[in-house]
Amino acid sequence: MACCYQVSLGGGIVAVAASSFPVNSKLKPFPALKAELPKPMASDLSPDRSIFHDASSSSPRRDLVFIVNPRGFSLFLSCISCLFLEKIQIKKQHLLFGAGANGRTGKDWKKLLPYLRSRLDKNCNICESLTSGPYHAIDITREAIREGADAVVAVGGDGTLHEVVNGFFWAGKPVANHNREATRSTALGLIPLGTGSDFARTLGWKNDPREAIDRIAEGLRSPVDVGVITGESEEESHYFINVADIHLSAKAGYFASRYKRFGNLCYVIGALQAFMGHKNQDLRIKVNEGEWETCSLVTALCIGNAKYFGGGMKITPNADPSSGNFEVVILQDFKWYDFILKLHRLYNGTHLSVKNVSSRSVFSIEVEDISGSGSIYVQSDGEHLGFLPRKFCILPSAIQMIC
Repeated sequence: MACCYQVSLGGGIVAVAASSFPVNSKLKPFPALKAELPKPMASDLSPDRSIFHDASSSSPRRDLVFIVNPRGFSLFLSCISCLFLEKIQIKKQHLLFGAGANGRTGKDWKKLLPYLRSRLDKNCNICESLTSGPYHAIDITREAIREGADAVVAVGGDGTLHEVVNGFFWAGKPVANHNREATRSTALGLIPLGTGSDFARTLGWKNDPREAIDRIAEGLRSPVDVGVITGESEEESHYFINVADIHLSAKAGYFASRYKRFGNLCYVIGALQAFMGHKNQDLRIKVNEGEWETCSLVTALCIGNAKYFGGGMKITPNADPSSGNFEVVILQDFKWYDFILKLHRLYNGTHLSVKNVSSRSVFSIEVEDISGSGSIYVQSDGEHLGFLPRKFCILPSAIQMIC
């Protein structure tokens, strides 16, 4: 049986077919390869060189290709191309795994591999290769969808999930499967590992990667909403699945990203640093394409597609990623001691009854800085996006998720 090894080189990837791959082979890592490719990834994967090219359509085994970079802040990705038998005919199924390998995640993933093999290896051939660095997950996800992947699975925290979600879109539209015979769209999966798994908390999942693998083996799907963020210019749209936020919380997230090595303590360090020199600001908002209104002395404004952010803070407690709406929570005129006194309420989701906290359900919201300073931070799913102004819109049932 032939197996396709995917090797990441510089800004692109190539697929190298290895024939006579033993049926019972175990996962074997490739050596690190360094090279630069002048062409974008999409042109590297022609139909006859696809990572999902099936060289043996008569076999029910699935070909698993893991793409790994367990160093620094690069991304650890794995991609699975699967075959399964249904009603006598061979159907083709592809799963792409993406994982953030910040050291701990890479080690946890290595420990998880034996269980993954036990659940999937009866019908799978497993290979391993390397990614080139940050944001590569976006490109690999897009190419996997174009090549007919059945699912793309993020292995890691919310940052890895965020990149994989953005890979489902291109130029303001969902990425299209080039296989016209495909009967369903590519699904999104998640194996929570790493610093934070706030989206998994919303779904009520334990931080148990084995349970996540069981869900992937089961393969049940459910539609989830995705948020899209645009700015003043014609810049490319940005997507999020968890929570987007503005001002103090976004600034704290920006600083926290520098201290990921300290685990969840990074959020505390980031918040302390963000408070230095912080000033509440007057913002203008437009909800559901209505009239502009002023929100005075805004401390933080959070747009939730899901409930949690910041390592377990239930900031938008009524958000539901399958509702077709965001929950927007605005904190106004908070002082540093308000956060100390009310922190427990922010974490358990009972802060909506606190003075100077408001909540509303919306399908779109535009936010501007009245002062025009260009210094109000914006982030989504813990990733820094820049500064106001921004517009946030919901895309109902945008992705099928394995859950």
